[in-house]
Amino acid sequence: MMNDIILVPTDFSEVCLNAAYQAADAARLLNHKVVLLHVINNETRAYLKNENLAPESIDDKLREIASLLKSKYQVEVETMTREGSIFTEIGEVVKDMGIGLVYLGTHGKVGLQHLTGSYALKVVTSSAAPTIVVQKRQFEGGFKSIVLPITSEAGPLEKTRWAVYIAKKFNATIHIYLVGEADDSVYNAAKQISGYFAKNNVSYTEKTSEKSSNFSKQVIDYATSINADLIMIMTNPEKGFSTFLLGSYDEDIIFNSSQIPVMCINPRKFNYEILGL
Repeated sequence: MMNDIILVPTDFSEVCLNAAYQAADAARLLNHKVVLLHVINNETRAYLKNENLAPESIDDKLREIASLLKSKYQVEVETMTREGSIFTEIGEVVKDMGIGLVYLGTHGKVGLQHLTGSYALKVVTSSAAPTIVVQKRQFEGGFKSIVLPITSEAGPLEKTRWAVYIAKKFNATIHIYLVGEADDSVYNAAKQISGYFAKNNVSYTEKTSEKSSNFSKQVIDYATSINADLIMIMTNPEKGFSTFLLGSYDEDIIFNSSQIPVMCINPRKFNYEILGL
């Protein structure tokens, strides 16, 4: 069972507030607790100095957001601050508290800490727990339609286990999407995954894409066409984002133009042994 804490790092931007709302909505449905985290770094200190604010104002901002979440979603919310780098402290909090899931808002250079592009990706790969990356688009009511792209052998089983966990918790349908040059290995992977879904009474569909080298665009277009509210991918923390479940491609999947949330799962021992998946 996944730990019942959802972590939301925030730099107090609009998109981070949206991430907090989505996390609290999920926490309400899962009966989980939300922890709001702000990492105090050079950007924070510069902001406090420029605005002539005391350090305590950071705690005030966190408590204000916590109050909004408690009022709207009736969930338990805690707040905390850590000093250091967002690229290490968020991952450390995940490990220290046994966090089960992270919600990360990503945006343009608006917030204190510019959680966008390579900055956001570095935060994602620092987390042992899966991270759901959200943008400005608002989603409520949990996940109902989830796209799971497949291009190669099944690989680590935890991506499939997480898909089952999320699908059963939210009564969602998983849409297995075979992308690119579907050969025997891809079909075998899909067969293993669909068999696992069937064994666990998870609703699923299968679709094979047209042949194309633009994997990311195919996934995004398909997810958009079925009104998906989540895309699940594997990452490779040791090699950065050069190797996804989809192979080698850029950041388009995570920062997709349809602003569909993307659940990034790092294939690490922590996920399936400590969390007991």
